Amino acid sequence: MDAAPDPITPKQFHDADGTDDWRVLYWGAHAFFRTGSYAAGARFVAAITALDEVVRHEPDIDLRHEGVAVKLISRDIRNLSTRDLDVARRISAVAREHGLAADVAALQVVQTAVASPESADVTPFWQAVLGYVRPNDTHLVDPLRRSSSVFLQPTDAVRPNRGRMHVDVCVPYDLVQARIEAALAAGGRLVDDSEAPDWWTLADAENHKVDVTAWIGRGSVRLEEERPV
Repeated sequence: MDAAPDPITPKQFHDADGTDDWRVLYWGAHAFFRTGSYAAGARFVAAITALDEVVRHEPDIDLRHEGVAVKLISRDIRNLSTRDLDVARRISAVAREHGLAADVAALQVVQTAVASPESADVTPFWQAVLGYVRPNDTHLVDPLRRSSSVFLQPTDAVRPNRGRMHVDVCVPYDLVQARIEAALAAGGRLVDDSEAPDWWTLADAENHKVDVTAWIGRGSVRLEEERPV
């Protein structure tokens, strides 16, 4: 059995050579390669899965007509690692061989946060109605990692006038300001930037909240608690 790889931070991943195609968002490093057709995407997937390193790493790969999305995380340590760097570089090299370009603007991860006191356990309801699995005390996730996760947020972590539900949107670090400006231009308002650059809280005209975040400054893809993969 291979030894466990060394964990790295999101910033270390981005500072490394050969990672320009990739962005660290929630729970891993993500890339999207435009292919132009399903057939071209299928050929690309076949080529990257022919690499022994990729097969052993078992990344999540999503094939669509528009292109191929890939997510990397070292599942044995539930974090980014030096192994992810190597696999990311190899996948990018295959993309270049196929004449494919990465589109970082297509990348984002969305989750819904539901706040509830510990005395009112809403978790079984959300798990049943969504058909999700519960990998830890704070999250529910799609067992195939396709749809948005649900963050079960303790009420003592909810600020005054915050609301009991909100949406979290994680986007690439170099696009977060453009996303915020677009939301403000579309009628939103900035509610709180005291946690920036970790996240900014925005609201629509009806006061529904959204946290917009970029992950590059975080020490881990897991933060303090264990995150789903």
